[in-house]
Amino acid sequence: MKTVSVSHSELTGIGPERGVMRRDPSDVIRVGALYYVWYSKGTIPSGYDATVWYATSPNGREWEEKGQALAKGKTGSWESASVFTPSILVADGKYWLFYTGTSRPHDMKPFSPDSKIGLAVSESPDGPWGRVATNPVLTNSEIESDFDSHLVDDACLLVRDGRYLLYYKGRKLGKGPGQTRMGLAIAEHPQGPYVKHPENPVIPGNHEVLAWPQGRGVAAMIGTTGPQEIRNSIMYAEDGVHFVKTHNVLHGPWAGGAYRPEAFTDSGLGTMPEWGVGMAEERGKSDLPFLRRFDLNTGET
Repeated sequence: MKTVSVSHSELTGIGPERGVMRRDPSDVIRVGALYYVWYSKGTIPSGYDATVWYATSPNGREWEEKGQALAKGKTGSWESASVFTPSILVADGKYWLFYTGTSRPHDMKPFSPDSKIGLAVSESPDGPWGRVATNPVLTNSEIESDFDSHLVDDACLLVRDGRYLLYYKGRKLGKGPGQTRMGLAIAEHPQGPYVKHPENPVIPGNHEVLAWPQGRGVAAMIGTTGPQEIRNSIMYAEDGVHFVKTHNVLHGPWAGGAYRPEAFTDSGLGTMPEWGVGMAEERGKSDLPFLRRFDLNTGET
């Protein structure tokens, strides 16, 4: 089995900062001379009291935080407590910002997130962003036995065969974070409707969703959640559905978002990402999670 190793380094502008949480970055896109990334920002360790912010960079290492992209929803709405875990899609000449929303305050006892996935759209990566009328675009299943009957979260978008593939994580009612699995929903248009695949879950684990087009197929990086045999690995599916393990991963990113230049081109030329932005939580550098860069050694061993 081949092995891919990952190295990590600090970023300027969105790195460690006392009293500031930055986590769960989107995949990275390039618009003109700048790279863009979106992420959750708040003042507690988790994403359950956050808003979506964004930053730009000329080189992927030196970043400038530009401001808030998306605020919490209206009081009493499905997204009133937090909007977090953003993901970006570029299609039809527009920018589509997917995000997770929850209505339950982080300090309620006992806490049980009711997260769903929403969507906002803009003519520019700098906004302004307008929520689509059909929000939320993906919700937890009403069938208790389904793998995503408790919540859905963490969208990751790519284009394949002219359709829009939304990979996400889901959790079943009564299960904990360690039983999170990965599902797929597909749409004919960027705004949806997104229809869940009948063979869900497509991967029996994974707490953070990082997928990319690889040739004519789809690859996904699996972290430390799930069955032992797929942890810290890369899996591949020629059809985007039936995944098999292809690589082991050393020191993989935590909640990583990759720079994937072929993610939305439907070119069949996608390759393993070379770098991206992920999370870190290192005491002594910050009291809350922050963002750092990761680089993949694609000289496979």
